[in-house]
Amino acid sequence: MAFLEISDVRKQFQQNVVVKGFNLGIERGEFVSLLGPSGCGKTTVLRMVAGFESPSAGRILIDGKDVTPLRPNQRNVGMVFQAYALFPNMTVADNVAFGLKVAKRSPSEIKSRVEEMLAMIKLPHLASRYPYQCSGGQQQRVALARALAHKPKVLLLDEPLSALDAKIRVSLREDIRALQRSLGITTIFVTHDQEEALSMSDRVVVMNEGRVDQVGAPFEIYNDPATRFVANFVGTLSVLKGKVLDAKAGRIQVGKSEIIASRKIINHNVGDACSVALRPEAAVLENGHDLGSGRNRLGGTIDEVSFLGSVVRIRVKIDDDAISLDTFNNPSAIPPQRGAPVVVSFTPHDVLVLDGETKH
Repeated sequence: MAFLEISDVRKQFQQNVVVKGFNLGIERGEFVSLLGPSGCGKTTVLRMVAGFESPSAGRILIDGKDVTPLRPNQRNVGMVFQAYALFPNMTVADNVAFGLKVAKRSPSEIKSRVEEMLAMIKLPHLASRYPYQCSGGQQQRVALARALAHKPKVLLLDEPLSALDAKIRVSLREDIRALQRSLGITTIFVTHDQEEALSMSDRVVVMNEGRVDQVGAPFEIYNDPATRFVANFVGTLSVLKGKVLDAKAGRIQVGKSEIIASRKIINHNVGDACSVALRPEAAVLENGHDLGSGRNRLGGTIDEVSFLGSVVRIRVKIDDDAISLDTFNNPSAIPPQRGAPVVVSFTPHDVLVLDGETKH
């Protein structure tokens, strides 16, 4: 049995079912992200684990104990909210100490633990400040320290970085992951930001309309999406219209050209329409250089060139569709010009067929 078990959990508000048959096992010390669009049910799952919502059906177990009927303060979980939720009339130190005081710990133990937590989040010099005197990133660190002060068995993070600017978000997510690893605490992180989920997690749970579409390591979620929704939601995709020529051999017609997919196409017959998808990093411009046999090739023209800093994104028009591809910025290279004819190539393994299921 996993350290945290969410079994057949369902949540219904009046006639609206927001979580449907949710099952997930999380091992001790694992960092798992719930990823999905707004309204998919991820925060509701988190609130049920915390005890702020009661499941309409199903059970939640922590370390073998059924906590489903228990109140939040009986579950030994720590939660960090999107809006910090710090007490404005308390100093940073008092905010961190709040849960310990409620638990009636001794003054010496509280003082020692607060000092330890402030050192851990690298803010001991802010102990006497009030929340309004701290930046957003500092406030979120304080909220994290408060959640961890009473040594919870499970840490719950509800989009804790969404209110911060881009640079602080990157810095803080690295700090959160490092802290989680050092403590070995079991963690659930809710986000709609795919980059956060992929960069921080041991596993990612992609949710769609109250259900789990796929659970897997970030590498698996990105490179081998189980459903069309996962493929579209996680990462950037270029989608081309195609027609199946030979499902068993993976042969597909795109425009006037034929390409090969390394995966057998099932639930399709010869002549069926399908959608062919590519990641931006999978396609390259051959530019007169033969990259070898066995690659798919499509001719087109440069439609747009966008400079994104370290990456240059090139959009190539192919018949009525387009492929976006990424190249690393090379200051000594001349970017391709709009309207220039080019050949885009990619391997059969890079081809995702989105209509219908695929398998290796």
